Formats: sequence, C-alpha cells, structure tokens
Amino acid sequence: MDTAIYLIIFLPLILFLISQRRNQKYMVHQIIIRKKERVQMQELAKKFIDKKCIIYTFDHSQIVGILRQVSDSGVLVEGSSGVEAINLDFIVRIREYPRNKKGKEKTLILD
Repeated sequence: MDTAIYLIIFLPLILFLISQRRNQKYMVHQIIIRKKERVQMQELAKKFIDKKCIIYTFDHSQIVGILRQVSDSGVLVEGSSGVEAINLDFIVRIREYPRNKKGKEKTLILD
C-alpha cells in the first residue's frame, strides 16, 4: 500500500523533471547549431542599425527598441527601459517596426 502511494505521488514529478531536462538539452543543441548561422545574422542585423525594430527571441519574447550596435556576439538595443544587450544566439527574427500609410508607427501589431 505504501509503495503504491509513493508511486502515485512521485511518478508524475519524476516524469516532469525528465521532460524538463530533455527540453533543456534540445535548446542547447539548437543554440550550438545556430552558432554556425551567427555570421549571417550579424550581417543582416547591421542593416537595421539606427532603426526602430522588433527583435524576437528563442523564448517567444519580443524586444522593441532602436538597434544601436552589432558586435560579434550580440546587439545593443535602446528601448523604453534603457539599453539592453541581446546575445545573437538567442535572436530568431529582427523586424523593422511597422508603419501605416501615413508613415506613423502602428499601434496594433499582429504576428
């Protein structure tokens, strides 16, 4: 009886921890693969210097700000909360902030 209770309580916890570990290994593997693509992302990011951009990262977050500098390992973004440094390995997509027909910045962005 005691063994069955322990299995019911701890088995889901152990399975959850194993799946979390697997996800972490997958993310690290993807970062290693992306290091080969870093040079290409650097060249593309240089085209957005001094423009207001939306930067999408691995963990599905978005950073909005003006791209100030691109270096070998990261980019500097000046946003509303100050200057941020973002590692190029974690950047998935860079997009110029969309504007409407009159040239004003859009208030609603649907991705």
